[in-house]
Amino acid sequence: MFIQTEATPNPATLKFLPGRVVLESGTYDFTSAAEAGASPLAEKLFQVPGVTAIFFGYDFITVTKQDGSDWQHMKPAILGAIMEQFMSGQPVMASGEAEDTEEGEFFEAEDQETVNTIKDLLETRVRPAVAQDGGDITFKGFKEGIVYLSMRGACAGCPSSTATLQHGIQNLLRHFVPEVQEVRPI
Repeated sequence: MFIQTEATPNPATLKFLPGRVVLESGTYDFTSAAEAGASPLAEKLFQVPGVTAIFFGYDFITVTKQDGSDWQHMKPAILGAIMEQFMSGQPVMASGEAEDTEEGEFFEAEDQETVNTIKDLLETRVRPAVAQDGGDITFKGFKEGIVYLSMRGACAGCPSSTATLQHGIQNLLRHFVPEVQEVRPI
């Protein structure tokens, strides 16, 4: 088994590509070892000193390290844990399900058509590009012209995420959806 690694725009996060499907659908974001019980792989990865967050996408895993930790020392242990998990044939998730990204959405009923357009643009134009960088972005709400988005994986805490939101996503949404005035992270 060969696992590729890719740098992400976030220097604290590295993207691992096992060459296999990690999650059939959805994504899963672990921001602490306490949350890792839903995944045997996440539990193993949090045992590596310096790991602070893990994100699973369709065909990738991103691992975030704490400041001061060195990828050179962490990478072999991370690669070993990923390889061991996939070679064992055990599922990545204990429950077999990805996280529900629809949970906690807020918007007025009369904005449903606008929200549908925003979600479609995010799904078709934004999420694929963000996944290339080892992250994910999901719709959380729309109120008074402001779109609220959740950034996860490599995007969470990335120095360039603010620019991505304000210049890329905000401009795209404003172009196609005149009701959008601003985009903010949650």
